[in-house]
Formats: sequence, C-alpha cells, structure tokens
Amino acid sequence: MAFSKYLKPKKKNKDSDPFIIKQGKSRNSRLAPVYRSGWSEDVYISDNREKETVGKSFNIVKLPIISFLLIFFISILLAKTAWLQIVKGDYYYSMAEGNRIRIERIEPKRGIIYDRKLRPLVRNKANFLLYFVPADLPKDEEEKSRIIFRISEVLGELSVEEINIKLAKIEKGSLEAYQPLFIADNIDYEKAILLYLESSNWPGVVLANGINREYLVYGMEEENSEKNSFLPMSHILGYTGKINEQELEQYGDEYLPIDYIGKMGIEYFWENELKGKSGKKQIEVDALGKEKKIIGQIKEEDGHNLVLSVDLDQQVKLQEILVRHLHDLKLSKAVAILLDPGSGEVLALVSLPTYNNNIFARGITSEEYSALISQPEEPLFNRAISGEYPSGSTIKPVLAAAALEEGIISENTKVLSVGGIKIGQWFFPDWLPGGHGRVSVREAIAQSVNTFFYYIGGGYEDFSGLGVDKIAHYGELFGLNTQ
Repeated sequence: MAFSKYLKPKKKNKDSDPFIIKQGKSRNSRLAPVYRSGWSEDVYISDNREKETVGKSFNIVKLPIISFLLIFFISILLAKTAWLQIVKGDYYYSMAEGNRIRIERIEPKRGIIYDRKLRPLVRNKANFLLYFVPADLPKDEEEKSRIIFRISEVLGELSVEEINIKLAKIEKGSLEAYQPLFIADNIDYEKAILLYLESSNWPGVVLANGINREYLVYGMEEENSEKNSFLPMSHILGYTGKINEQELEQYGDEYLPIDYIGKMGIEYFWENELKGKSGKKQIEVDALGKEKKIIGQIKEEDGHNLVLSVDLDQQVKLQEILVRHLHDLKLSKAVAILLDPGSGEVLALVSLPTYNNNIFARGITSEEYSALISQPEEPLFNRAISGEYPSGSTIKPVLAAAALEEGIISENTKVLSVGGIKIGQWFFPDWLPGGHGRVSVREAIAQSVNTFFYYIGGGYEDFSGLGVDKIAHYGELFGLNTQ
C-alpha cells in the first residue's frame, strides 16, 4: 500500500455529477438533456390519481342559511339595544336619576273669585296632605308595616288595610313608584305636626302643605255652620275636588295624583286661568328620599283672579225672596235670574234647592254624597243653566228679525189680535183678554203680543209663517244653541 501514493488518481467526469450547476449548456432557451440517476425516479409520483386529505370538507350550500341566522340574531340584539336606549331611554334614565336627583313641583296659588264690587267669594286655606313615594319606602317589610301602622294610628280615620290596598296598585320598579301616592289630606293641625316630626325618619313618607278652597257664606245668621245649606253662590261657583284617573289622563303632566281640580261651575269652566302655572324644583335627595339641597328652581305663576258680573247683595236678596215664595206655596224647587237689560250681564242667578260646596272642597264622604243624590229635589242640579224650559217671550225678537229678513212681513205689516187663535180643539191665548187690536211689529214687541208672533212663526189661515226649519236656522244665527 505504500506505493499507492505515487499513483495518479483517476480524473472524475464533471458532467456525471448531478449536483454541479451546468453553464453554457442551453441553446435557444432550452436545457440540454442531462443524466438522471435512478433515485430521482423514485421520488416522482404521478398526479393523475385522486388526492386524499385529512379533515372535513365545507358544504358551501349551507352558507346562506348560516348567514341568515347570523344576521337574524344580530338584528334581535340591535333591536333590543335600540328599544332600551332610544324608546325606553328616558324611562330608565328617569328611574336612575330618581334615585339621587328629583324634580318636585311647586304648587301655585289658585286665583280668587270676586263679585262685581270686588268682594271675595272664596279663599285659599292651608291643606296638610300626606303622600308616599313608594320607591323610597323601606325594603324591609317589617319596618314598612311598622310605619304604616303608626300612620294609621295617628290619622285615626284610615286603616292599615286601606293604605296597603293603595300601595298594592303600584308596581315595584315602575316609574309610578317615584310619583306621589296620595294617602290623606285635610289633616288636623295637631296630627300634621306629629306626622311631620316623625316622618323625618321615615323613608318615602312626605307631609306637604298644599292649598284648599273655602267658599264664603254671606247673609246668614250662622255663617260658619257647615250644616247651613243656604249658600247663595254654590251653583255659580261650583267646587273643586280630588282629581281622578280619567282627568289625569286627559290633562297630562299639568297635574299630579295629589291635586285638586275644578269640578263644577266657575271653578270648572275657568280651571286653566284659576289654576296658574306650576314651578319646578330640582333637588338632591338622601338615602331616605328627603331633600338635601336645591340644584335649580323655576318659579311658579299664581292663577288669575276673576271678577264676576254678579252682585252679591242682589244674589242674596233674590234668594231670600225666592225661598219665601216657595215656603208660601209649599214648593221646594225654583230658579230665578236677574239680568241687566242694558248690557245683558247676569246680576243674580239662583237655583233652589242649593247645597254646601264646602263639603266637596274638603273631600266629601261616600255617605254625604249618597245623601245628596238621593234627595228627590236634586240639590246638585243647576236649574238655571241645565234645566230645559219654554223660551217664553224672549224668542219674540228673534222671530221678528227672521220674518223681516225673509220678507214675510214689513215694518208696516199689521196683524189683528182678538185675544188668541184657535187651531182645532186647541186655543192659544194672548195675555190680554180681548186682544190688542191691530198691531205692527214694533207694537207687537213693545206689548209682547202673542197673536202677532203666532202668525209670523207658524202661520195662520191664509197667512204663511216662517215654519220650524227657518225658526231653528235663525235661532242658531242668534247663538241660541251655544254657550
């Protein structure tokens, strides 16, 4: 082996080495054929056979169904979000803010009603009222029951069961739970002071000082007696009373469940002017729902005062005369109205029997109301404005104007009055026996001649009158079917 190092090694053929990069062997952008060793054939696998993969294939047909379900659930989520944020946003915001910041109403003073000589017919007096804010009441049932029992004990006229019935109508967590829930009003001064002192530690219990009406009595010996039913202005003034659910829905945010509202007469007709405009006070409350500090305030506007055309002296005198005549005739129902012929103003308006409107102002009991409506004389019925009566001679100027307008008569037309007219078996008399003779329209109005207006109203014999339709038409033109 020693001589082997002197032997010249065999020269390798570079072309036979497959790992050497060939240069200059391509012509016309084509590679010249090269030698491939056997192992290269082994790694080549034909692509003609079907490939196998590991896993599951996706069926694209199901893509629309999945997309629909995805969009459906996203739409539900967006709709619920919009409902909570947009539609019910104010509701839940009010509930959240109601736990800390609240807006309280400042009650305005109701306007005073005067007669034509500026004598007051009504006055405002203090009214202690008690109400709950249900959301602030103790969550502990035992503590809440103790408070309710104590309130019932102090008031003396309201049982625990009655208070619980009122509370049961309020749904927990609702917006109504943050609104005042009326419990009692017209509370005696001594009871009000006791409740005020104790309620400072009762969450959700509020004693407020409101305004109530007192209708003044004139012309009587016992002016301060509520048993006295001789109240000359009761049918004119009407009364205020506790607002009910229907009125709350009708008048909206202007009133609270603890408010009083005009129910009848002037109090009802001029409610908007008498009531005034409520103020607002934004306050921060503590854990008991009691006021801590005032954040902002809008001042209230008191109601307008009203001056009536009625003269109180004449009203009282007219009622005294009417009562005396009813007593002599052994009757109980009547109505009388006194007008100023120059202006048409009502100077006095009396409807008998009358009633005491102060029992409504302080809160009438069911027994008192039943006693009133069961009376056959119907004292609550205002016969002056609600009763239906024949028009009498007040219709004659309307008929005269209508007949002149339609050309049925002229100012010179005359009708013979002989004491009345006879139609069939019926006789319609004049007020003057024997009649007024031949009269024109001026004389007929001046002397109130019935026969003349029988002729021009319904016609008689060969004289054609207005007829029912034209009488009704001109009555409407004169406003007889309006207030």
